[in-house]
Amino acid sequence: MIGGFIRNIIKDKVMLLMVLPGALWFLFFSYLPMMGTVIAFKEYRYSREGFWASIWGSKWVGWDNFKFLFTTNDAYIITRNTLLYNAVFILLGLVLSVVMAVVLAEIANKKLAKVYQTGMFLPYFLSWVVVGYFAFSFLSSESGVLNQILSYFGAEPVNWYSEKKYWPVILVLVYLWKALGYNSVVYLAAIMGIDKSLYEAAMIDGAGKFQQIKNITLPLLSPIITIMTLLAIGKIFYADFGLFYQVPRNSGTLYSVTNVIDTYVYQGLKSTGEIGMSTAAGLYQSVVGFVLVITSNYIVRKFNKDSALF
Repeated sequence: MIGGFIRNIIKDKVMLLMVLPGALWFLFFSYLPMMGTVIAFKEYRYSREGFWASIWGSKWVGWDNFKFLFTTNDAYIITRNTLLYNAVFILLGLVLSVVMAVVLAEIANKKLAKVYQTGMFLPYFLSWVVVGYFAFSFLSSESGVLNQILSYFGAEPVNWYSEKKYWPVILVLVYLWKALGYNSVVYLAAIMGIDKSLYEAAMIDGAGKFQQIKNITLPLLSPIITIMTLLAIGKIFYADFGLFYQVPRNSGTLYSVTNVIDTYVYQGLKSTGEIGMSTAAGLYQSVVGFVLVITSNYIVRKFNKDSALF
């Protein structure tokens, strides 16, 4: 048995070498750090004897670190904001990414399509710090582009960083602008892999573009759409820290509509320095995400096993 295992390794050594960098990355940055989750149940205090000595020597406090998230007056607000924003991001991101991929696939001039794709893909590579300054150039109360446009038409300027009612829309628009091009690449690649003879047969039968999209493209995209949605559901308790911290510029007056679990934990860590609290929040998000993925995948398997993750 051992000999067969070694022979398989030698046989597939090229493939294994290709997988090795990714496997090492997951080992060192995903699996080994999991041993540190014990900090979530301890009152962590740094010791000069070393990191692991600090962990095992710290006082065991059980569930006390989790109370920071659940007993605070802001628990409902940060949970609501995290869930609702992510639900909107998943829904609109899915629909618009698929639409964008279909539109790009239908452009006859492929050089022009690549230009459009590159233009939509570039915002993904910008850091949220840069995006935050872009947003500020539009929303600044003194010299912002939007206020200049409002003044040109005789309207009163708006102090955007003090008006909460606008920010749910602003955050959604900024997120979609940055992420849409990147998310559409997966669906565009899937469309490019569809057998062109299916479309040719549909054209012979008299099907128009919309009928081809409805009866060929979307049904064949449904497995990848389901998988991407399941993966997104697993991160529904995670918020994009840069989006909710940098774009609103950490304005205290906007906390009721911009504060999410990640920003709240960061602010709590800055004020209290309790590493155990932030570890507890990360563990809570991971466990809930795991449960949601398992549950969602179970539901999908009931309807279509081929579209499930596992």
